[in-house]
Amino acid sequence: MRDLSKAMGSLENCRGQLSQSPILSFQEFLQEVIASPQRVIRNVYQVYSDMANSLVCDGIDEYGEDPESIGFLKYDCTKLFVDGADRAFFADRLFANRLMRHVDSFKVGAKQNKIYIFDGPHGSGKSTFLNNLLQKFEEYANSPEGCRYEVVWRLKQDHLVGGVHSLNSLTQKLAWVLENEGKTELASEMKCACDADKDLGGYFDVPCPSHDNPLLLIPKEIRRQFFDDLFENDEFKWQLFTEKKFEWIFLEEPCTICVSLYQELLKKHHDPYKVLECVYARPFVYNRRLGEGVSVFNPGDKPLRQNVLTNEVLQKKLDAMLSGSKHVSYIYSRYAKTNNGIYALMDIKSHNTERLMELHNIISDGVHKVEDIEEKVNSLLFALMNPEDKKLLDDLQAFSDRVEYINIPYVLDLQTEVDIYRENFGKHIDESFLPRVLHNFARVIIATRLRTKSEAMEEWISKPEKYEMYCDTNLQLLKMEIFTGYIPEWLKEEDVASFTAKRRQSIIAESEKDGWKGLSGRDSIKLFNEFYSTYVREDKLIDMSMLRKFFRKYCKEDRNILPMGFLDSLLRMYNFTVLQQVKESLYYYNEEQISKEIINYIFAVNFELGSVENCEFTGEHLEINEEFFRRLESRLQIEQRNAAAFRSSVQKSYTTLALPQEMLRDGLPITETALYIHLYERYTYNLKEKVLEPFLKNENFRRAVKDFDLDQFRTYDNKIQSDISFMIDNLQKKHRYSRQGAKEICSYVIDNNLAEMFSGTTAKK
Repeated sequence: MRDLSKAMGSLENCRGQLSQSPILSFQEFLQEVIASPQRVIRNVYQVYSDMANSLVCDGIDEYGEDPESIGFLKYDCTKLFVDGADRAFFADRLFANRLMRHVDSFKVGAKQNKIYIFDGPHGSGKSTFLNNLLQKFEEYANSPEGCRYEVVWRLKQDHLVGGVHSLNSLTQKLAWVLENEGKTELASEMKCACDADKDLGGYFDVPCPSHDNPLLLIPKEIRRQFFDDLFENDEFKWQLFTEKKFEWIFLEEPCTICVSLYQELLKKHHDPYKVLECVYARPFVYNRRLGEGVSVFNPGDKPLRQNVLTNEVLQKKLDAMLSGSKHVSYIYSRYAKTNNGIYALMDIKSHNTERLMELHNIISDGVHKVEDIEEKVNSLLFALMNPEDKKLLDDLQAFSDRVEYINIPYVLDLQTEVDIYRENFGKHIDESFLPRVLHNFARVIIATRLRTKSEAMEEWISKPEKYEMYCDTNLQLLKMEIFTGYIPEWLKEEDVASFTAKRRQSIIAESEKDGWKGLSGRDSIKLFNEFYSTYVREDKLIDMSMLRKFFRKYCKEDRNILPMGFLDSLLRMYNFTVLQQVKESLYYYNEEQISKEIINYIFAVNFELGSVENCEFTGEHLEINEEFFRRLESRLQIEQRNAAAFRSSVQKSYTTLALPQEMLRDGLPITETALYIHLYERYTYNLKEKVLEPFLKNENFRRAVKDFDLDQFRTYDNKIQSDISFMIDNLQKKHRYSRQGAKEICSYVIDNNLAEMFSGTTAKK
């Protein structure tokens, strides 16, 4: 037989995982409170907030220095929703900001009795979101960083009637009788209780079924004084007595069972100190599968027959210890199991509708009846809801101020949509696409989810046609960029200036109404699978012509799936962008020579025609005549009839701003003045715009691009080989094209005559 000792020996590694933190006496617990007050003095709302903030890093504001920034932050939710999850959930930027506002409300404010409903259409990922959130909450709550303590009463058995031995003997006899009558489950429970008594050396434990923090056993009327004496005068003590998030520790009362036990023991000992000697603290262990701390109900889960729970063995021991007193009834409901935890409903349908109705009084008052006693419920209440189920709550006005909605619409952030494709099909899919094409697939999907009319966008940009090279007439492509947290560079200066904080807030607020229609998450994955499997090839990358062909087929089947003309606008934006990339990659120039020409021009406008001067900045000898001026003005695309006015404006700008203020007052060199920078950008831009013209007229250049990386490429003259190699290398370095992709995009620009198509158009300078 095979030796199993090595395999069985590996189980030793799990020994540490099975060990539990020791139960602390009340005084030992107070030492823990003093050592880590921020961790120990937390309710479930603060633990939930701390969990989310520990897994989601501080948001990044790319426009933090912009005075009009609204704090629309980029959050990385990977640790919270993706890492370690069976199914990843991707939170787009809009939802991540909503979620973190919801989380931060617990961090700074007092507790409110509410149910938090995550509302979204079918296929938006609500169930995946909640499952992943609860998984991370359970992991965090059971970690040292998230650990909280609950009350355990440890009572001495020699107070019992008849003494310890008589009780044990009676318990054992009762267990024997029950076993012989076939009630083996109860018999086993009583035997275990008896064995536990022996292990505790004459004591038995009574756990608080509501998982109360031991500090709540300090009488309310003396808690402020108690904490004042317990803590030094430091920052935490000031926070404890002043911040809203700590109000609960002064206002809440322990559960009815703990209150009853405290009062009965106080009658017995007449000394609060002796009563607290019976109080111990142990870590509150969360276990969703057992319903401890986290409990989730699906619509098909039938209501439980037994709503009132008890422990007959403990009840008998309590009755015996307290001389038959019935003042301590060890009964509780299933809500107690999630007290100080999370109670969640997956979709408000079927049996979950009944559960939601039961929560009404709990949400309003925080208590409910368990037979004759009142049980407090202080849980974090979550629910998922589809839009068509909202009318259920609309009919219940009493719920209106007790419900807070957090919307989970379809993804509206194109970066997140692409991340979903990468997660489902592998990150290698990028290698099959020309740059921007994969993101354009996501843009088409998101366009189906956006409302065509946007009041906020129309109020901001009243004439969308001025951006026809970059955007659609409904400004959906611009809206997508803003939802991603990006302000496009192609916006005109006047529109950037008018993009105020108020307008930004209005546009982001409109996102609450978007994402409720169109292609769902499941639909988009199915569609991408069809598209990718149809067009992926080893010898050719997926390009825009393939994407356009694919979606035109769907537009014929459903004319309302996309706004009219959207695909044409998307293609035009793509063509304009790749044309600029190719131009920029082919364009190279002597920066030093251009700089000298501009400085000489700025210097020369201060002199009459026919003058001969030495430029004090470059040291060059200048013959200032019409030919000298026209050389630079032609590159700046200044028409002859406007030349005199242009020279006058340059001279005025130099003498009133550049020289007296920027150079003499601020000590800037001429190359850092606003005038120089403006002329330099205009000069280089116009050079770039014309860079393709000589090559497109050269048929050899066209053929050489197609022959690049083939043996035939060597047959072309050295100048063409050098120019094309330079262009291909720059496309790889500057725009992240693969070598094959760079070659294909150059051929695409040439074959579609994009330079001629966009001749006469201007981009933002």
